[in-house]
This record gives sequence, structure tokens and C-alpha cells, in this order.
Amino acid sequence: MKNSLFVLLLMALLTGCSANDDVNERNPNLVDLNFRIQLNLDLPEYNNLQYPGNHYTTYNYGIKGIVVYNVNNSQYTAFELSDPNHPPSSCSAMVVEGLTAKCNCDDGNEYSIITGELTKGEGQYAMKAYRVERRGNTIEVYN
Repeated sequence: MKNSLFVLLLMALLTGCSANDDVNERNPNLVDLNFRIQLNLDLPEYNNLQYPGNHYTTYNYGIKGIVVYNVNNSQYTAFELSDPNHPPSSCSAMVVEGLTAKCNCDDGNEYSIITGELTKGEGQYAMKAYRVERRGNTIEVYN
């Protein structure tokens, strides 16, 4: 009886797995870069990140830049500023206006800097998210 149950359980596990895992499909347009930046909130450059609803943008890290958004002083988001639905090019660098990152290519793609989701235009991918941790008065963004 135990052997039959074991065989049934093993068969269920093997047939339940799929070789095609669309959920974890990597974006072919954006490479994975290794970086780590620290934003000291005591410095005037990062002062806006001390208040919920504000963001900081830098074009010195990531593929085309990074935007960091303060959700509620304990939760932050950080996203790549290269349009995920284009290979990196001169027009794929996005510009942040308010809570929206806008692509300069002709398709008019726009993304929320809070969630990274596509809000206008067409595409299959959301913005590439980076890890964010706050330790005291320092926000660390890394991949």
C-alpha cells in the first residue's frame, strides 16, 4: 500500500512539472548587471527620498539609469530606466515625469514607477525591478 501511494505521488509530481515556465521567462532585451549603490539620506542630493511619494533618478547605474521611489518610508521600489520592451538604444532611455517613466521611442510606452507596470503603449514586459533595502538613513539598491 505504501509503495502504491509513493508511486502515485511521484507520478503526480513528475507530470505536474512543465518544461515551459513562462512565469520565469527572462527579458531578452535587458542584461543582468551586478551593481550596488548606497543613497545616504543625510545628503541633500537624496533629501526627497525621506518623504513618501517622492523619487530619485540617477543615470549613472543600471543599463540606462535607475529610479527609486519612496512608498511609505519603510517600503521603496527601484526600477531600470531602459524600456523593457526595446533593446537598449538611444530612444529606449526613459525619462521620469511625475509617477510615470516615459519611453522616447515612437510607440509611446509609459510605466508606473511605483509598480513597474506598463500603463500606456504595448509590450510584454514590465520594468526591470531592483532590490532595495533601507538601513537607518541609508537606502541600498542592488541587483
